Amino acid sequence: MGDKEVILNINRRRFKCKKCCKTFNEELDFVGARRKHTHRYAENIVKQLIHSDVSNVAKNNGLSEEEVYSMLEDIVKNVLPINVSNLVRLGIDEISLVKGQGKFIVVLVDIDTGKLIGLVKERKQIDIENVMIKWGKEVLEQIEEVSMDMTGNYKSLIDKICPNAVITVDRFHVTKIIHEELNQARIAEKKAALELNVESREKIFNSLKGNKYTILKAEDKLTDKQKIKLDTIREASPLVAIMHSLKEEFTCGTLRERNLFDTSKDPGTGILGLLDWLKKAEPYYKKSVNTIKRWFGEVAGYFDRKTTNGVVEGINNKLKLIKRSGFGFKNFRNFEIRALLSWHYNVYLAR
Repeated sequence: MGDKEVILNINRRRFKCKKCCKTFNEELDFVGARRKHTHRYAENIVKQLIHSDVSNVAKNNGLSEEEVYSMLEDIVKNVLPINVSNLVRLGIDEISLVKGQGKFIVVLVDIDTGKLIGLVKERKQIDIENVMIKWGKEVLEQIEEVSMDMTGNYKSLIDKICPNAVITVDRFHVTKIIHEELNQARIAEKKAALELNVESREKIFNSLKGNKYTILKAEDKLTDKQKIKLDTIREASPLVAIMHSLKEEFTCGTLRERNLFDTSKDPGTGILGLLDWLKKAEPYYKKSVNTIKRWFGEVAGYFDRKTTNGVVEGINNKLKLIKRSGFGFKNFRNFEIRALLSWHYNVYLAR
């Protein structure tokens, strides 16, 4: 009460069974079996835990870490598994659990509700399948669309277990591979400049050095200073200038009226625009063009359904905050619980 510790001293009645002669305590609906705290107290502790870590929550409330974990497990039993009976559009992505160690987990999101519905410990197809199979055949068959990046491992799995789902490649992942190839061209041009004479070398090298985000950022969002830098880059490297123009046409910027994704009036117009861009870009974006061609049907699906993985990317950002607030998670189960509670705890409290 008023953030002050309150102790309830209750004498539970004890009974004895006439048949088996065993004794048992009176059950209280606000206290768990063999627990010395109320459900509401446990809920308050877990609420604190969502935005902090176990050690600090235990210290601030005069509890041991074991007691905090015990309360967490009690709440989790009532929250998990997540109800996915209304799942229609699924988003799949991945995030690093431990930075720099190559440990990635798979993130499963309900695109319509914008909520995390599952995490998978490994990127292996069998592990993802085992998690999704638990949703039940009826749920898997009702999924109409799955948004993902261009990872074949996910595609073959969805084809296998979601017979009625169409796959849409997230437009932002397509943009990402174009950005990566443009930046690689910038780096290659910078290295090539080292072989030129002193005057030319300094002009090109200095223009391209440290200007990664100047060429990747949407041109209409650049500051005046960045626009001057961009003009210098274009003058120093005609190749980067052409690739930058193609990038702007594909994504956004000063050529927004020709943006393939934002301005396509219908699927036919969008697909024709994409084909036209691929033809123009092929001499410059060979790797990206080949990748898009392999996934053409899934990329073109955006023009029909306009589905993106934007909500998934937002969830990924929040998951990174959860990692930081917990000072990292070596235990996947702890991270999974904390992550799912962040999106579904309020729903549990509202019941």
